[in-house]
Amino acid sequence: MQVRESGGTHAVTRHAPDDADFRDMADHAPVMMWVTDPQGHCLYLNRRWYEFTGQTPAQAEGSGWLDATHPDDRAATERAFLDANARRAPFRVECRLRMVDGSYHWAIDAASPRFGPDGDYLGYVGSVIDIQDRREAEEAVRELNERLEVEVAQRTAERDRMWDTSPDLMATMGFDGVLRRVNPAWTRLLGYDADALVGHHVNDFVLPEDHAPTLAACARAAAGGSPRIENRYRHKDGSVRWISWVAAPAGDITYATGRDVTAEKAQAAALHETEEQLRQAQKMESIGQLTGGIAHDFNNLLTGVIGSLDMIQRRIRRGEIDRIERYAAAAMTSANRAAALTHRLLAFSRRQPLDPRPVDANKLVTGTEELLRRTIGAAIRLEIVTAGGLWRTLCDPNQLESAILNLAINARDAMPDGGVLTIETGNAHLDSAYAAQISGVRPGQYVCICVTDTGIGMSAEVMARVFEPFFTTKPIGQGTGLGLSMIYGFARQSEGYAKLYSEPGQGTTVKLYLPRFHGTDDPGDTIDAVLSDAHRAGDGEVVMVVEDETAVRDLVVDVLKELGYRAIEAVDGPSGLKLLNSDVHIDLLVTDVGLPGLNGRQLADAAREHRPELRVLFMTGYAENAAVASGFLDPGMEMITKPFAIEVLATRIREMIEDQALR
Repeated sequence: MQVRESGGTHAVTRHAPDDADFRDMADHAPVMMWVTDPQGHCLYLNRRWYEFTGQTPAQAEGSGWLDATHPDDRAATERAFLDANARRAPFRVECRLRMVDGSYHWAIDAASPRFGPDGDYLGYVGSVIDIQDRREAEEAVRELNERLEVEVAQRTAERDRMWDTSPDLMATMGFDGVLRRVNPAWTRLLGYDADALVGHHVNDFVLPEDHAPTLAACARAAAGGSPRIENRYRHKDGSVRWISWVAAPAGDITYATGRDVTAEKAQAAALHETEEQLRQAQKMESIGQLTGGIAHDFNNLLTGVIGSLDMIQRRIRRGEIDRIERYAAAAMTSANRAAALTHRLLAFSRRQPLDPRPVDANKLVTGTEELLRRTIGAAIRLEIVTAGGLWRTLCDPNQLESAILNLAINARDAMPDGGVLTIETGNAHLDSAYAAQISGVRPGQYVCICVTDTGIGMSAEVMARVFEPFFTTKPIGQGTGLGLSMIYGFARQSEGYAKLYSEPGQGTTVKLYLPRFHGTDDPGDTIDAVLSDAHRAGDGEVVMVVEDETAVRDLVVDVLKELGYRAIEAVDGPSGLKLLNSDVHIDLLVTDVGLPGLNGRQLADAAREHRPELRVLFMTGYAENAAVASGFLDPGMEMITKPFAIEVLATRIREMIEDQALR
């Protein structure tokens, strides 16, 4: 091509467009524009060309415009143009053009043939567009794709390597649980090759007991979840392997990885067995400690009972009765101490039969003030602080009084040089966060009885053991070690709990939390029973006694006869039920709870089918199912705890029969 200058700023040759509007438009266009004649000679280049390339019209003369083309692209660009011009076809080429600063930009040079009104071929009109940004972006995309392809290839290779070398089971399966692909670890861990696995349901290799959870895991994966499961697989040799699986869905399949945890399971089982053996050893040690302490204390008490009774027999044989009453009193004292020890044991084990009633703790505490002052002595100042508006609690008042007395005795022993003993009452609310820290304690409203001393206090080691049975810091013979354990058992059995605070030299505080009573019953007053003519039977009143212990049965029958009752006796539940099902008149049934064959409660229930209004008085010393009387007794039933005083038994019998007569 040739460029011929005809003067002026821009190249103009024959047949170049001379329309002023066209030139103005072209010079203001954002792209480079050019026009040729039919021979390919360049007739016109717009202002954008000169600004982009830095050429002058003289430099672009002839084929000088090709000098702006990159040397590596010049020949190809010229050849493409000449070929298109010869065919009068559209022209398009991508090449690099030199810019005014000497750098090169990729550009698209494109043109179309133009024709005159009579159809004569007039040459080309074309444009050049800078596409350097696009080419750079394309190059960046190409390089990114290459890097991604490399990374994908690397990851694929790594995945394949992991698949082949992983010590864990790897598999893909359908949501139906059918295996589609497995890795070599299946052969190493379970003995099956791929052909024996692929196409089979996973449960074909799972123990039947684990089929259901395995199917549930497949269903979770089908629903889009990522299930985790442990199940047991049968090895080809017949042994069992525990496998821990992690699975995740992808499309219509599940990817799963399983780790052999058989060794961990065996280790955990061995550890559990060791812990069980340790717990059993600790239990036996505690039982040994418990029975040893019981034997020590009961032998002392039995010595007092047996020795006194022996002396009574000797005096009677010699006709000397002047000192019999003293020995009888000594025997009674030892027996009562034995009864108290039994109650403490039952309270510790939470098997003590309780008779919970609405209790005004303020009234109970102030009612024991005189007893407490005599117990702690003059060197210790007693302060009782009762709260106004105190709620009532539901507990056994006798056991609460015993607990307060035990705490006072402990406080006295902790203050050998005197001090202050403070007993306070108050309302307390245990929220869910606090109750969650204490096993078996429910959140809610409680009545708190707080006993604080200014004594020697306890170390952390002692505090950790104070509620253990027979643990005591007192010298041998000065304490059974059941006081605090009894208090703890009573509180927990009453659906409350006991809390202890202490520091060496700073004194001790024990708080009893007992549940608030929301009812309206009046707790009333407890009146000690005294045997008198008021306890004697009315005309024709009959009491039936069912007791398998001969000595107890004979004692109760003798008391009844002495009071004028007609007494019917039976040695066990079945013989007692036979009499109860007869037409014999019976006003009251007195029965032991722990009878052989048919226990006392079963006997009472069976008897009430024939005698629906029958009144029943249960006797019990230990009854696991009768730990709390209010939860065991139906209307018309009451309970008396062994051992009992004759006066108490007589009072209870008289009250129950008279109550029946009033109805």
